[in-house]
Amino acid sequence: MPAPRSNSPAAALDTLTSSIRIKLRVPARQRNVELVLLVFALLIDAGAIILVQLGASGAIDTGFLMLTSGLALLTLIMHVVLRIVARDADPLILPIVTVLNGLGIAMIYRLDIANEDSGWDGGGVRQMVWTGLAIAIAIVVVLVIRNHRVLQRYRYVAMFSGIVLLLLPMLPIIGTTINGARLWIQVGSFTFQPGELGKIALAIFFAGYLVSARDSLSMVGRKFLWMTFPRARDLGPILVVFAASMAVLIFQKDLGTSLLYFGLFLVMLYVATGRASWIVLGLSLFLIGAVAAYSQLSYVTGRVHAWLNPFATENYEGMGGSYQLVTGLFGFAHGGLVGTGLGQGRPDLIPLAESDYIIPALGEELGLIGIFAILGLYLLFVSRGFRIAFAGQDDFGRLLGVGLSFVIALQVFIVIGGVTRVIPLTGLTTPFLAAGGSSLVANWIIAALLLRLSDTVRNEPTRAVIEP
Repeated sequence: MPAPRSNSPAAALDTLTSSIRIKLRVPARQRNVELVLLVFALLIDAGAIILVQLGASGAIDTGFLMLTSGLALLTLIMHVVLRIVARDADPLILPIVTVLNGLGIAMIYRLDIANEDSGWDGGGVRQMVWTGLAIAIAIVVVLVIRNHRVLQRYRYVAMFSGIVLLLLPMLPIIGTTINGARLWIQVGSFTFQPGELGKIALAIFFAGYLVSARDSLSMVGRKFLWMTFPRARDLGPILVVFAASMAVLIFQKDLGTSLLYFGLFLVMLYVATGRASWIVLGLSLFLIGAVAAYSQLSYVTGRVHAWLNPFATENYEGMGGSYQLVTGLFGFAHGGLVGTGLGQGRPDLIPLAESDYIIPALGEELGLIGIFAILGLYLLFVSRGFRIAFAGQDDFGRLLGVGLSFVIALQVFIVIGGVTRVIPLTGLTTPFLAAGGSSLVANWIIAALLLRLSDTVRNEPTRAVIEP
């Protein structure tokens, strides 16, 4: 038989002492692990920049290293902030994004050296400035949002904000077209891609909407074969998102963003309802849209032809291959298993190597082993996000965690699948690695939201055990 509980003052004191230990020691251990990994990540980033300088120019630029130390200090400040306001936050997320961001800066700086543009107005310095701004915004997010459930109250505000951010590039005054896609707004010399922030707003709205509408979307419908399909009236949300995705594809000429938005909603819908029929309906709509876009939109047709025949000088209907795709594949081949070494390859031969094709640039100089290490970091980041999501006790937090993590996973798949010729090239940026201020800011906000979510999730069972 179990021993009877003691109500003596000594037993109460022991319970209080154990509660204090749980509250103080466990968070301290989490943050100490984060600090050790963060220092290791910063050393990797600094080593990569030094190797780039020695390999490409044969000398060390102390000025650029001083800028790097400033970013390292800002990252350590974020660690201190987490110690104060989010002591239970996941200890792996910040080191992972730090090392990815640093490797991206090192490769962009390496391309600047190859293009003789390594001064203060080069792409590497701009990327460092954007990184500093992104980390500062992430710190503000952690400080301002003390509980992720607050975001559920503003789900319709998030919906309106996401739609506005999505449509801003269509305005004739500030909208501008870059590399064939109308995804940017420009004010003077300042350009920004609002759709990057729109994906976060839409993830918040999808999570809030699906929590309230989950019952009607998952329990009601007609059964056909082994699946239960939703009623016609419940198809509205997926049709609206499908229409918005097709509008992005048609009017903004961006295949990647269209696929990202639709894939995000479809996965969150499946996680919320558990219905395989939603996946069947979503994939059916995607196939219909893909066939229609291929037959009616010339730039989609060209990308598919370039994907199927990248080495062709001219294939049927007068469309040629893809010089960018071919040079990227040659870069992978030149790097081989271990790579040429940082600063020793020719990634500058690849068009847009600092943005769309930064993975082949890294693959040439870091080799297959280096690319696998980068993919392992992405896999670890996404898995930690899913782990945070499914450890939560509230449905909104679970859906939000899944949505934010899946955005990164799907974006990585679309980018790397395109440059390796698994799927047609779409033109999205590689999270944390590629040049682009709007992408950096959005992805650091995602990391900050996951940190806040993990802190809330890990505090829930502690309160349930300790508090009366």
